[in-house]
Amino acid sequence: HVQLVESGGDSVLAGGSLRLSCTASTRTKCMGWFRQAPGKERERVALLSTGGQSTRYFDSVKDRFTISTDNAKNTVYLQMNSLKPEDTAMYYCAAGSRYGLSNYCLSLGQYDYKYWGQGTQVTVS
Repeated sequence: HVQLVESGGDSVLAGGSLRLSCTASTRTKCMGWFRQAPGKERERVALLSTGGQSTRYFDSVKDRFTISTDNAKNTVYLQMNSLKPEDTAMYYCAAGSRYGLSNYCLSLGQYDYKYWGQGTQVTVS
């Protein structure tokens, strides 16, 4: 069982930046960041394969957010720049693929991950 601990959420003014961190107790190949605002569905933000650090970004954050990993620390980061009020949400780290999908990290949806963090709140105003 993998434990995920997120940190870095805060309140920030529009246009500002934050960096979220997610540290896993055990290395996994597939990692991702999701977010969920009140009354809205959970959505994918950015996905990562720790093998080769290939990445995928979704339209709402493309060109503003960067996902990266420090494999030696079992940590994945989400650098968020040019924050907008619509970025306000709980941000969740996800890790580990189900169903033998470890070769398809960049195609995973929320139901394909084994492990989830508690979430960290980002508020932009």
